[in-house]
Amino acid sequence: METTAFIQALDEQGLGLAAAAAEAGPDAKVPTCPDWQVRDLLRHTGMVHRWATSFVAERHTSPRPLDGLPDLDGTALLDWFRDGHRRLVDTLASAPPDVECWHFMPAPSPLAFWTRRQAHETTVHRVDAESARGTAPEAIAASLAPRFAVDGVDELLRAFHARPKSAVRTEEPRTLRVRATDVEGAVWTVRLSPQPPVTELGDAGDADCEVTGTAGQLYLALWNRLPFPTVTGDDALAALWREKSAVI
Repeated sequence: METTAFIQALDEQGLGLAAAAAEAGPDAKVPTCPDWQVRDLLRHTGMVHRWATSFVAERHTSPRPLDGLPDLDGTALLDWFRDGHRRLVDTLASAPPDVECWHFMPAPSPLAFWTRRQAHETTVHRVDAESARGTAPEAIAASLAPRFAVDGVDELLRAFHARPKSAVRTEEPRTLRVRATDVEGAVWTVRLSPQPPVTELGDAGDADCEVTGTAGQLYLALWNRLPFPTVTGDDALAALWREKSAVI
């Protein structure tokens, strides 16, 4: 996907998140994140948006900690979220393609990294906001563009969980296959071991377990917002993913 497509997705998903949060209200529980209310969701996502903006806008070339959560609530918190989201979209849209700044996963460029990462970050949390106002995650999964969802699966499997901090590990080597049913060639082979998972595209040998579904279903299932649609083989590997894959 092109950088402009990610920026458009970020824009649309952030607006959708804010609208769902406004309707649900700050006290509403977030079923997809049981420890959160809507105010927690807005504070977290708004903080991440500002953190991401700072790298691109201020050209920071080394890591910086996240700022603290704002002491805001109600309408003031929603306005704060909307302001931060708009600044992130505008910053990414106006940044030069060759902007140099820190990023934490492999990407063709820093700008490509931040547009992709924030588009998916915001989409997943838009699902959380929708769940707070009663929209089923299945409905959101069905609304996602399949190619965008495939990209999100790829980012999660081949970037996030390739990092040393991934806790999805097995004592003995095992193989998990992930297959989207609505996008040709959207298949990943995830090799599990005592080390971080190693994922490659395509069918690569036998698998101990295979999870299948539409790209949208898999995207949200791998982010633990939906159950896996279909599991064949050793379902303990699917259970392991759900138990150990939370991204902090």
